[in-house]
Amino acid sequence: MAFTGHVFLGMSVDGFIARPDDDLGWLESRGAEAGDAGFTPFVASVDALLMGRGTYRVIAPHAEWPYQGKPVHVVSSTLDPAADPRITVHRTLDEAVAALDAAGYARVYLDGGATVRQLLARGRVQTLTLSRVPVLIGEGFSLFGPLPADVPLEHVSTEVLGGGMVQTTYRVGESSRPATT
Repeated sequence: MAFTGHVFLGMSVDGFIARPDDDLGWLESRGAEAGDAGFTPFVASVDALLMGRGTYRVIAPHAEWPYQGKPVHVVSSTLDPAADPRITVHRTLDEAVAALDAAGYARVYLDGGATVRQLLARGRVQTLTLSRVPVLIGEGFSLFGPLPADVPLEHVSTEVLGGGMVQTTYRVGESSRPATT
């Protein structure tokens, strides 16, 4: 069975998910009034997580591991597989996708710009929940980039959270997802 991918990310109004040096201070300070913005129930709704090495590198040093005991899979060609007992390392995205599918996970949280972009292109993303923090940071890592075709989105909901954060959820159109058997 193929898992469905679900994205839950904070971003600046100008579309960046991190500064060029991976700094997330702008997100953490300005997003504080929004509380966890629904992150806790979102993580509770997924079976596992899949992220790239860049995202893992930013999250790993945090004192509190935010993934509530869920299996965390990281795509990296350089990370030592024994580096962190909290994660499973896969050398390629294909290897990670095959392992998650083989494990029978139904809902997988996708994190990190490159990972999300690649899985959007493959039709493996079902929902995007994007929380826009009211700040322009000018440069950094973008969530979106080139795709092989348009990805149709259906608006599900928009909510204004504390501190002026605006959270919008989209369902990815059926035409851009592969048929499951």
